[in-house]
Amino acid sequence: MTLWRETPQIDAINAAGAKTIAAMLDIRFESFDDDTLTASMVVDPRTHQPFGLLHGGASVVLAESLGSMASYLVIDPTKFFCVGLEVNANHVRGVRSGRVTGVVRPVHIGRTTHVWDIRISNDEGKLCCISRLTVAVVPHGQEPPAR
Repeated sequence: MTLWRETPQIDAINAAGAKTIAAMLDIRFESFDDDTLTASMVVDPRTHQPFGLLHGGASVVLAESLGSMASYLVIDPTKFFCVGLEVNANHVRGVRSGRVTGVVRPVHIGRTTHVWDIRISNDEGKLCCISRLTVAVVPHGQEPPAR
C-alpha cells in the first residue's frame, strides 16, 4: 500500500519549485515508489562552500525540500499545511562535483507531526549525508509553531 494521498506527479512537483531555492540549486524531483521520494541536486559553484566542497547547508536544503514535499504528498492540503520544525544533518563524505541524490523515507507519520529520514549519496552511490526532518502538520486557520 502506498504512503501517498495521491499518485505524485513529478512534473507538477518540479514546476511548483520553479521560482524557489530549489530552482536556484537545480533540485530536481525524479521518482517515487510506495514509501520513498527521490530528488537530486547539482554540485557546482552554486552549492559549494569556499573550499570547493558541497556546502552542508545546500545538503540541508535538499533534505528539507524532500521531507517537506513528502509531508505535503501525505496530507490533505485543503485542510492542513506543513512546516519544518527541526532538521539535522551529519555530513559523512565530501563531494566536489556532479549531482547528489537524496531519498526520503518516513520514520513517523502522525496526526500532528511527521519525521523523515533523508539519505544523500554521490554519483557513485556513496553516502554523503544523513538527515532527519521533523514537520508539523497544522490545520488551516491555525498559526504554525514558532520557528
